[in-house]
Amino acid sequence: MKYHFTKILFVGMAALSLSACGINSVPTEEEAVKAAWADVENQYQRRADLIPNLVETVKGFAQQEEDVLTSVTEARAKATSVNIDASGIDLTDASKVQQFQQAQDGISKALSGMRVISERYPELRSNENFLQLQNQLEGTENRIAVARRDYNQAVQQYNTTIRTFPDAIGAKVIHGAQPMVPFKATTENAEEAPKIDLTS
Repeated sequence: MKYHFTKILFVGMAALSLSACGINSVPTEEEAVKAAWADVENQYQRRADLIPNLVETVKGFAQQEEDVLTSVTEARAKATSVNIDASGIDLTDASKVQQFQQAQDGISKALSGMRVISERYPELRSNENFLQLQNQLEGTENRIAVARRDYNQAVQQYNTTIRTFPDAIGAKVIHGAQPMVPFKATTENAEEAPKIDLTS
């Protein structure tokens, strides 16, 4: 009976010590980072899905503004072709995350060209479809900001876990964990959403 109790106690202590060494916490937080990144991608995809409708609406009013419309379309195509492997491998590669960010920044810059078009065509600013698309894009930019913030918080928690004792033991020895890359501003005034309020 004493041997049986000792065995149970040993198993319990071993499980407790393993749980304190990142066996469960590291993969749990890695999955949280992946989920947060999926939300970032989802919000960028929502923006990309709205852009063709915006371009078509503007085309009806501003046929000669082909350069701006082309740049928006090309920026969208480029941004949707740059993907991050959600398994987490690419999230540890700073150059891949930066490439993704730069492609998304290209859309933001291209959308700012729409402001000039709306200033030249006052009737466009009062078009109901245009106003609805503009409002949806503004809402999407806010969602993108929230998703990036949530992703960065998840990355911070994960990176802290894999670097601090005792979770660092399991992170290195068992999981081979690498720090993940947070989302960083890559453009001037990137903390501001692109100026898509075209009613000025």
